[in-house]
Amino acid sequence: MSRAPDVAGACSYPSCSKEDLDMRYDWTPLWRSTIGFDRLFDVLGEVQRTAEESYPPYNIERLGENRFQISVALAGFTPDEVALTVEHNVLTLEGRKSEKEEKTFLHRGISARNFKRQFTLADHVEVKGARFENGLLVIDLVREIPEAMKPRRIAINGASPSNVTQIEAKVA
Repeated sequence: MSRAPDVAGACSYPSCSKEDLDMRYDWTPLWRSTIGFDRLFDVLGEVQRTAEESYPPYNIERLGENRFQISVALAGFTPDEVALTVEHNVLTLEGRKSEKEEKTFLHRGISARNFKRQFTLADHVEVKGARFENGLLVIDLVREIPEAMKPRRIAINGASPSNVTQIEAKVA
């Protein structure tokens, strides 16, 4: 049995480059054959982009059927250094850390860098409030479905028994 030749610098296990990974999510064929799904492809692209980001760390928690909470670890940030905005179903959290005085660190383990993190909200999800709690920024979200969009029971009208006349039937 013949063996593949050894190549200098080659891995002994299957691997792929960053370019190969980027090519896996090529949405171009779907763009050509769909109409009206622009927002869906934007969301998928955003998910792919944000999967690469990891700062600041956060949790998303379901508190009830229509209640959610996002907790973002923002140790060292003050409320004045953080901006929270909602526009077109996108919740944007930005942090700008201002170094007022020069400090000499022997070890710096607490990150104090600027950041921008975005969360795509589903339709009818609204931000109800935000607060700092033990180094976490806690954002409360509620899904409020309008009455016009909630399922409703529709009465079925039919003939009432008083309006029904029976046709004579012959017994066989």
